Amino acid sequence: MAVSSRPPLLAFVSAATVTARDARACLEKRYGAVAPAQADIIVALGGDGLMLQALHRNIRRQTPIYGMNLGTVGFLLNTYREIGLLQRLKRARKVTLTPLRMLATNTRGQHFEVIAINEVSLLRSSRQTARIAVSVDGKKRLAELSCDGALVATPAGSTAYNLSAHGPILPLGAGLLALTPINAFRPRRWRGALLPRASKVDLTILDPRKRPVAAAADSVEIANVAKVTVTEATDIVLTLLFDPEHDLEERILKEQFAP
Repeated sequence: MAVSSRPPLLAFVSAATVTARDARACLEKRYGAVAPAQADIIVALGGDGLMLQALHRNIRRQTPIYGMNLGTVGFLLNTYREIGLLQRLKRARKVTLTPLRMLATNTRGQHFEVIAINEVSLLRSSRQTARIAVSVDGKKRLAELSCDGALVATPAGSTAYNLSAHGPILPLGAGLLALTPINAFRPRRWRGALLPRASKVDLTILDPRKRPVAAAADSVEIANVAKVTVTEATDIVLTLLFDPEHDLEERILKEQFAP
C-alpha cells in the first residue's frame, strides 16, 4: 500500500486574545486550514486554558493536538513560531494522556458525568469547613476529613492546582493519581495519598445541606454535591504533540527541582 506524502491537514483554534487571533490568521494563510472534524492535527494557540478547552472539545475524535504558547505559563504547549510548523509537526513526539471520569450526585438526587484532564476538585461553598468521607476501592480510608476541599489529580494535572495545594508532582509514567486535601483541619497530619491509577475514589459529603460543597472537573462545576466518584476514563486516550526539546515528561521532571 502506498504511503501518502501529502502534508497533514491542519485545523487552528485560538484563544480570544488579539495576539492569538492574529497568529491564527497568519498560520491559516501560510499553511491552509480545515475544520477540526476534518483535521489530521489540531494546532492550539493560546495558554494552558485554551489547550484544555481544545482537548475537551475534541475528546471523542481523539485528534492529536499541538499547542503553541501565546498565554502565560504554557506548560502544555510548545514555543510559538510561525515558520517551520510542518517540520516541527513531523519531528514532534507523542504523549498520551488518560483523563478522569467524575460521577457526581447532588443533594436533589441528580446525576452528572464529566471528564477531567487535570483534576477533579471539591471545594466548600460556605464559610464552614467541608466534612468529607473518603473511600478507596470500596474501603473507607477517612471517616471524616475536615477541610476546605480535596482533589484527585492526574500526572499531567499534578503540576497545576494539585501542586498549589502542596500535592506531589507525578511523572507521566508513574501509574499513579494524587489524592490531595485542600487546607485540611482534621486529621491535621494528613497530607494526602498516592493511589494506583485504577483506583476508584468515593468522596461523600457529610451534612451537605449545612456544609455545601461544589465539585469541579477541570472548568465544569457541579453545585451542592452529595457524593462524587472519581475513576480513570480508560476508554479515552488523548494525544498531545511536543517538540523534542519541550517534551512534557522532561518538564514535569524539571518542576520537581524548581527553586
